[in-house]
Amino acid sequence: MLIPRDLIKELHILLRQFPAVCVLGPRQAGKTTLAKMALPKAESWDLELPSDRRRMELDPETTLRRAPAPTILDEAQSMPELFPILRAIIDENRKKRGRFLILGSTSPKLVRGLSESLAGRVGFLEINPLSWHEIQPSRARISFSRRWYRGGFPDALMSSSAREWHGWMEGYTRTFIERDLANLGIEFNTSRLRRLCGMISHVHGNIWNASEIAGSLGVTYHTVQRYVEILQQAFLLRYLPPWFANIGKRLVKRPKIYWRDSGLLHYWLGLSGNDDILSHPKAGASWEGFVLEEIINRELAAYPTTSVYFFRTSSGLECDLLLVRGRSIIPIEIKLGSSIDKSEAEKMRQVMSLLKCDHGYFVCNTLNTFRVKNIVVWNARELLASDPWSLEPPS
Repeated sequence: MLIPRDLIKELHILLRQFPAVCVLGPRQAGKTTLAKMALPKAESWDLELPSDRRRMELDPETTLRRAPAPTILDEAQSMPELFPILRAIIDENRKKRGRFLILGSTSPKLVRGLSESLAGRVGFLEINPLSWHEIQPSRARISFSRRWYRGGFPDALMSSSAREWHGWMEGYTRTFIERDLANLGIEFNTSRLRRLCGMISHVHGNIWNASEIAGSLGVTYHTVQRYVEILQQAFLLRYLPPWFANIGKRLVKRPKIYWRDSGLLHYWLGLSGNDDILSHPKAGASWEGFVLEEIINRELAAYPTTSVYFFRTSSGLECDLLLVRGRSIIPIEIKLGSSIDKSEAEKMRQVMSLLKCDHGYFVCNTLNTFRVKNIVVWNARELLASDPWSLEPPS
């Protein structure tokens, strides 16, 4: 079942602004489906398909010059030699918009090639796995807990059983580690990278300490950092930076680390079913990462200039997520439980006072969304499905 993506409107806007648009995101996040939904009649080339690749290699300049607008170039990172040719063709008529839609699994090679060859000629759009906002209005009959446990990769989410889901995740990680990275010319140790992924799952939601992980792996700090950057640039990991401000308090200065897809986290934790996560020691961190990622993606879609941080003082006062919209700071605390006690509310007020915020927000499993003075307590399902996006509950 195809689920409409939120990005279709934004994709059409960019196609009207630029000669080329590049959609970047992790493999299997739905880039090809998005392109075909947005441009159902467009000519499409899958550059990882041997027959399409051979045809393109015969005479790429003539092929691209004659390509009707728009033309979709899927998995473009596999043929970076096309980028200079695209630049020359686009420069022959810079006013012609929406000629090429370039799809690629994020990689340094892809981004660098596009940036160097097509600067000023290409718009970028990031796609993520399916969000609850996209799933909720569909008829897919996917529960909120299933989305949390299985993650948002469409094929993983739609798996008919936990065993099938696990098999898909195993195939996905093997393909990424053993084929995709090798095809990009990235040198690494396969077993070491897999061990690192498992270790990251156990520090998911924690302050990142590369030296500690390096000691456990028996490698250098720089090796760990290089591997983590690979996973980051593939949109699989998120560094959440700390908020710095002159507020008279010592602040934590290292980032937190999260798997961006909750299904990948649960796979690396070795979980086999929905019920396993609720009794797992990482349940709270898993929930935090899942909700945090959904909020960040919704926020950046609505307010692209927002910056995201976490907040923590050396004395332990903290907030899971800060959304910084210009001069406005929005503190958000994410809880797995169904209620907020007085001490949690008081800590939020302390954060609000330090950061001079007018309002604070909790996102949890409460039955209803409600407000207590200047603190809003959101039901997670309701917030993440809200349309339009707003942290202020409907009156």
